[in-house]
Amino acid sequence: MTITTRFAPSPTGHLHVGNVRTALHNWLWAKRFGGRFLLRIDDTDLERSKEEYVTGIRADLAWLGIVPDGEERQSARFALYEAQFEALKAAGRVYACYETPEELDLRRKVLLGRGLPPVYERKDADAPVPEGRTPHWRFKLDHDALIQWEDMVRGHQKFDPKLLSDPVIRRADGSWLYMLPSTIDDVEMGVTDVVRGEDHVTNTATQIQMFTAMGAAPPRFAHEALLTGSEGKLSKRLGSLGMDAFREHGIEPMAVIALLARLGTSDPVEPFTDPQPLIDSIDFARFGRAPARFDEAELAQVNARILHQTPYEAVAERLPAGMSEAAWEAIRPNLERLSDAGDWWTIITGNVSATIDAEDRPFLSEAVQVADGLDWSGDVWPALTDALKASTGRKGKALFLPLRRALTGLDHGPDMKALLPLIGRERAVARLRASI
Repeated sequence: MTITTRFAPSPTGHLHVGNVRTALHNWLWAKRFGGRFLLRIDDTDLERSKEEYVTGIRADLAWLGIVPDGEERQSARFALYEAQFEALKAAGRVYACYETPEELDLRRKVLLGRGLPPVYERKDADAPVPEGRTPHWRFKLDHDALIQWEDMVRGHQKFDPKLLSDPVIRRADGSWLYMLPSTIDDVEMGVTDVVRGEDHVTNTATQIQMFTAMGAAPPRFAHEALLTGSEGKLSKRLGSLGMDAFREHGIEPMAVIALLARLGTSDPVEPFTDPQPLIDSIDFARFGRAPARFDEAELAQVNARILHQTPYEAVAERLPAGMSEAAWEAIRPNLERLSDAGDWWTIITGNVSATIDAEDRPFLSEAVQVADGLDWSGDVWPALTDALKASTGRKGKALFLPLRRALTGLDHGPDMKALLPLIGRERAVARLRASI
């Protein structure tokens, strides 16, 4: 059996971090077993679905390196849904209903007021049809068939169908709701494993009966705990954190993958520069039931750690013009985002402004003479500091900090042993002279 997973977003908005986590886990799971990962665009809502969002979904997945092995559009599959709908209706598993939303809401309140579960009450098949009303359609659950499955995250799951409402599968205007088309597609697309959020658990219970009614074996299911914000409660902000926001803030795609792959598991988040270790290690048995906490600060830390081990050739085309491998190696340990490389390149090659304490100016005047007389083909920073230590008696911070300030305009930064040769004799001597 070829493991086949799917990611099924609705193109009614941009992907956010929760969507991407679902897509990623489906992709990792399929790749672990040499299977197939499919993209299904759930665009049955023709009014709200926009082609710009379809384009955006594809672009976001491509940026992350998540490449589908196939793509389907639900809007191109209406004939398939119609045929299966008619077959289920003929088998007595689909029936017409005529209540208005207001009537249904009133009935739910009555049941709750009596301490009863607000389960839809089926009407007698011979009940008169209200005049002038167009029906909506429900799937008829088999109340005698206990629903149960082994969830890859949640373990054994069991539902009494008598405590579930028959789900509405089609509106009065003929448009489809999520439940039946999704089930039909999973059968027709050969989906073997469905990975999604725990908010779909009840949907799964009813869909399992849909699979059975169509004569198909249900796929395996993994229902993951939902993401929460760093403040420890469900965060509305998570719904607005899209891939465009990460790109704008200089987050590397592998940082997003490395963090989201492990959130909710017992495995540590590690700064992988290649997804293969994440593919090899994904195991839904290692996912917990507690909400998984997404923290933008943690993402930034992972991003920095990834950059610190990224080779020059992997980023050369994205670096400032003229930046050499030696410069990349020098500044890399100080980067939080790749865009910071431009700032450091300006410090190396451009003009800097330094604030120098009055007591340090005589020392820097001595540094001008020493620096100008050094052999710059060798290890120039140790030569400079050793000579100044001998001639001025300064050491430690009093020796190194004024030099760094004068040469870079900052009190911190990359190792000066690597940075000074990149600045070069002419710029270094000019900067030291300007500081006095």
